[in-house]
Amino acid sequence: MSSSFPGPTAKRATILDVAAAAGVSRQTVTRAMNDMPGIKQETRERVQELARELGYTPSRYAKGLVQGAHTAVGLAIPDLTNPYFPAFASSVVEMATLRGWNVVVDDFGHGSGSSLDAVERLSPQVDAVIGYLGPHAAEAQALLGRRPVVVLDEPPGLTAGGISFDYPYAARLALERLSAMGRTRLAYLDAGPAEQLSARGSAVSRAAEELGIELTVAHALDSAEGARDAVGAMLAAFPGVDGLLVFNDLMAAGALKALAASGRSVPGDCAVIGMDGIPLGTLLTPELTTLSLDLRDVGRAAVDLLDGLLTGALPQRSAGTHLTLRHELVIRASA
Repeated sequence: MSSSFPGPTAKRATILDVAAAAGVSRQTVTRAMNDMPGIKQETRERVQELARELGYTPSRYAKGLVQGAHTAVGLAIPDLTNPYFPAFASSVVEMATLRGWNVVVDDFGHGSGSSLDAVERLSPQVDAVIGYLGPHAAEAQALLGRRPVVVLDEPPGLTAGGISFDYPYAARLALERLSAMGRTRLAYLDAGPAEQLSARGSAVSRAAEELGIELTVAHALDSAEGARDAVGAMLAAFPGVDGLLVFNDLMAAGALKALAASGRSVPGDCAVIGMDGIPLGTLLTPELTTLSLDLRDVGRAAVDLLDGLLTGALPQRSAGTHLTLRHELVIRASA
């Protein structure tokens, strides 16, 4: 399940800290940091040196107000090899470009550290961040100070704004669909370690309990290959499984591969439902039934929310700064 661990984060130095240390006005610090005329060279150098010592980095948003620069938005993505994230990123870039914004993308899922590392890399370059930040959402907001962070798939209140998904609703849609098909031996394949359910997995488990459904739960790496291996092992241990809900569509592709390798037909012997609604689902055989998100809508919602935060139309963490979106069950051949 998703959780946050803000931890003891040091307060980020502000322009007021630099002004106090240098014994000058905020306007003088602005002039010094942006190489503007109107101050002595020795004052400029002293302010810049103190800023370096304090670790102060001017917000690109503030620079834009002074220099007329474009707004730059950081986009922190955990895995661009998963087709879900390029589709989401494409939507964010499209909607940001319509506003004349620049987007800087950081893919942190391949040995380059955590989501917080990504935000640290983005921080000197951007005025705000949109991203899937996991347990580091609150730390990321602390790092950016007053620059807004819009986090995806995390609880409200951790950042200036955010978007979450109604997994309990999605879980009920899928389980009720499988039950309506007469499937009685249902299983769910989660992503991540066996000792901890994901937010999606927790929602599926609760929905199954509420519906009186006995559910077999398996775990796999978040990949098609990981899902293939996990479903193969699950079918060996529980050969009677006749309905399977999978953490996402990419993993569902691996599940279909395992079912075919075991000689089981889909949906005849086992119905399969994925989650996310990426285009990959229509290229599989059989085509994948899925709990679909309109990723253009998700990207548009994130950029619209950030626009309101940057302009001040939406005060940070105020009503309307956290949205909850719902999946739609798209029925195809697999279930």
